[in-house]
Amino acid sequence: MELYENALVWDDHAGFESRPDANLEQLEGWRKAGVNYLSINAGYDVQPWDNTVKTLASFHRQLSGMTDRYVIVKTVEDIAEAKAAGKLAVTFDIEGMTSLNDSLDMVSMYYNLGVKHMLFAYNLNNSAGGGCHDTDIGLTTFGRDVVEEMNRVGMVVDCSHSAYRTTMEAMEISKDPVVFSHSNPRALVDQGRNIRDEQIKACAATGGVVGINGVELFLGGTTDVEAFVDHVIYTVELVGAEHVGMGLDYFEGEDEIAGLTSRNPAYWPTSEGYVGDIGCMGLDALPRAAELLLERGLNEEDVIGILGGNFLSVAERVWK
Repeated sequence: MELYENALVWDDHAGFESRPDANLEQLEGWRKAGVNYLSINAGYDVQPWDNTVKTLASFHRQLSGMTDRYVIVKTVEDIAEAKAAGKLAVTFDIEGMTSLNDSLDMVSMYYNLGVKHMLFAYNLNNSAGGGCHDTDIGLTTFGRDVVEEMNRVGMVVDCSHSAYRTTMEAMEISKDPVVFSHSNPRALVDQGRNIRDEQIKACAATGGVVGINGVELFLGGTTDVEAFVDHVIYTVELVGAEHVGMGLDYFEGEDEIAGLTSRNPAYWPTSEGYVGDIGCMGLDALPRAAELLLERGLNEEDVIGILGGNFLSVAERVWK
């Protein structure tokens, strides 16, 4: 617990629904669990692009009235200050480039609103590239232009939810480190949302980080912390502890996603196991995860990096 409390605990993706009426009081769950930094999902391809703008407006308004507990950070230095003050540092991410409405100008606008990383697609193809549950079209010309613009403004290129070829092409052309904010190794669980060893190695080659998530479907049908740790250890053994982090994709309560997958079967095909309720590992499991990583042979420096130091290092190199 001492190691966990002293470390910077970084969760690179929250899993609750991105919509303007989402109640950010639920962020208290992360703060009480000892999480110091959280990236909040502000939009995804299932929703029209203007939902992202409305959601960001709502989140900024809500957080302006909660400054005693949460702070929207702009720089890496702000994160340490928030931790010292007992506040949860937050930024935003966008799952899929439909939110750009086919305009490069939207990248810098979103960045100025606190969006620090953005994915190419959410499971299905869009005008930027391929989704992991669709025909792999690779990066489009627009998608390549977006990578260049993200590098220019300081937004982290994120390959989660995207198709194999799309991710490999993105990692080849990005001048900055690339991340998979919340993706697990497919070698352990053969599900389309999980990523292949070649993707993990390519991510590490950019200087990036793979964030392991706690969603039961991607852990092999369990939310046990031991399964989560198995995925962490596998990735560590493949590319080194400095390239592994956490993007839990956690959401509070089943009502958050109840009926969501059945209403949108194209995005969540039943052939990939999206049937019924989907659970995720609880935030209260994080101290035990740290303990298990030590028991599995990692040293304290490795565990501190996995808990948050590695994603912080990416932010230090990319954010502007």
